[in-house]
Amino acid sequence: MVAEWDVAVVGAGPGGLAAAYAAAAGGARTVVLERAEHPRYKTCGGGLLGNSLRLAQSRISVPARDEIYAVTITDRGKRAFTRHATQRPVLTMVRRDEFDFAWYEAAVAAGAQVRQLCQVKTIDQGEDAATVTLADGETITARTVIGADGSAGISSRHVGVTFDQQDLGLEVEIEATAADRESYRGRVLLDWGPVAGSYGWVFPKDDQLTVGVIMAKGRGAETKRYLADFLSQLGLEGRTVIRDSGHLTRCRNPDAPLRKGRVIVVGDAAGLLEPWTREGISYALRSGTWAGEAAAKDELNAYEEMVVNELGPEMAAGRTLLRLFERRRRLMHTAFSTPLGWRAFEAFCRGELAMATVLEKSSVRAAIKAFG
Repeated sequence: MVAEWDVAVVGAGPGGLAAAYAAAAGGARTVVLERAEHPRYKTCGGGLLGNSLRLAQSRISVPARDEIYAVTITDRGKRAFTRHATQRPVLTMVRRDEFDFAWYEAAVAAGAQVRQLCQVKTIDQGEDAATVTLADGETITARTVIGADGSAGISSRHVGVTFDQQDLGLEVEIEATAADRESYRGRVLLDWGPVAGSYGWVFPKDDQLTVGVIMAKGRGAETKRYLADFLSQLGLEGRTVIRDSGHLTRCRNPDAPLRKGRVIVVGDAAGLLEPWTREGISYALRSGTWAGEAAAKDELNAYEEMVVNELGPEMAAGRTLLRLFERRRRLMHTAFSTPLGWRAFEAFCRGELAMATVLEKSSVRAAIKAFG
């Protein structure tokens, strides 16, 4: 096969567009294939951690809807406490249609061609190139294909990614009243849910509130009931719903492949997300950037090494904390209320402290072992 492109990216979310930006900026002839059309809605809490914010700010003008300086945490609606950040925000809130569109414009400005309303049907490959076939029969051949089309997408199946954790998230976007804006401006609410490992959230986005819950897959009725009870508990039932949606998050097996020949996967397509919080934007942006850089240089092994070395320890730490949270929810709730616990959470959100670093401490490992 003769490659007409150096890099073809399947999917134009943050991971795919970060990959396209990096590949095009590295001099690669880059095309992006997106089944929808920007700007488009995407189910997502929309909270940017420090890692995401720093990477994004170096490439786009981040369309922030709010900056979060306070976090309220409840345990099934009770035992509430609020902690306040100092000097800098712990989270930056965005709407995914605006955030993704900013990345779309940046990728185009960097030299990538973005083709929208393109449905990819199959991916095939030879020794020197891979071919993407669209729904209308058109074929596109590239030296490297970067899959960023989600955990249920064509690229993930082609590479053979396997998952060891699947969760169902349900979310509603509701109109924010003047009282809502006053109450939630600069503040998010987190609630530990009724089922082990579940939690809910309220994220402010100016004239909207994003309210959602997440729970292990296979508990659909319980997840719906938790969302309804959560909205009632907050006094938000009966509000005008702008949109409601659901999505599955899938976390990769530690030994799952990231590449098959000339095809590599990033973000959700690779099952890259933090297992405890199920946060995925920072993983998508980092893995997408590394994939684009590696593809531009035709050094695909370097991408796999970056993910294993940089994201692997973070995901392993997240699995440990999820297990602790499932078994000792009330203990962790109390820990977050302490000055030390809050400082650790604040530093984690800002990207100043990695979970893996905390869990490397012998005292922390001993404490976790003591609690089973």
